Amino acid sequence: MAFANPNVSDIIATTIQSRTGKIADNVSQNNALLMRLRQRGNVRPFSGGNVILQELSFAENGNAGWYSGYDTLPINAQDVISAAQFDIKQAAVPVTMSGLEMLQNAGKEQIIDLMEARIKVAESTMANLVSAGLYSDGTGVGGKQLTGLLAAVSKTPTTGTYGGIDRASYAFWQNKATNPGVAMSAANIQANMNTMWASLVRGADKPDLIPMDNTLWGFYMASLQNIQRFSDSEMARLGFTTVKYMSADVILDGGIGGDIAATTMYFLNTNYLFFRPHRDRNFVALDPNKRYSVNQDAVVQILAFAGNLTCSGAQFQGVLWD
Repeated sequence: MAFANPNVSDIIATTIQSRTGKIADNVSQNNALLMRLRQRGNVRPFSGGNVILQELSFAENGNAGWYSGYDTLPINAQDVISAAQFDIKQAAVPVTMSGLEMLQNAGKEQIIDLMEARIKVAESTMANLVSAGLYSDGTGVGGKQLTGLLAAVSKTPTTGTYGGIDRASYAFWQNKATNPGVAMSAANIQANMNTMWASLVRGADKPDLIPMDNTLWGFYMASLQNIQRFSDSEMARLGFTTVKYMSADVILDGGIGGDIAATTMYFLNTNYLFFRPHRDRNFVALDPNKRYSVNQDAVVQILAFAGNLTCSGAQFQGVLWD
């Protein structure tokens, strides 16, 4: 197959390859949850296997206790560590250039300009794709979508299986979920939030991120009308509008094209949430220099991701909805 510009495949590949780190950053900066996980060091690539394993502690060490002098200390074996397992989900955004476009953009600089524009679109498309997946339950697109918050922080937390663990059988794997039964408003939203907050605090463990949809964000802002508002300067610098509730950042994750469910807010303890990309599919070009059309005058480069959102502490997460 003869290409209009024999060097264009190398240009496309090297242009994407040189931006892979930036692409990963741009994806995380598009979503408050991913940004927080990156700040915590909870974006943890994995290297292989047919599933992603997330280690977790499900019980205390039963040998613990008080003693005096020569008392015998128990040394029984303790099975307190297990792991949840999550499927590897994949996403791709192909970037294409036809032979005619190569001719119309003759010259290395013009081709790079065209490719830069298309890669930027691919970046934003991938970011939006992943953000939508983070609020999904993993069943979308025939079960190919990310296993997101709709599964990790379920509105029916005593039923179903998450991460391979039966929630009905293990209380430690049940998140908190509350629908107050009375329509939320500026007058009662903080009381409802107080109840949810209290159910999730264990010593120093507490929620640190509360994403809300437009409606509940509006109620919460109205409830603060005569109260001094505190925002997080770091999140604001990264482009997220925030105010504080207790010590947690409250984020508007609705806005234009928001993916959070209507009239819903999540109370997230991100110490126990992880974004797990495969180390070889962390928003990188797929098989550089090898994607050619068999029967068309065109070249393709594919921006690819593989991984999932995982959790090691479901009991520390909550969802409140109207």
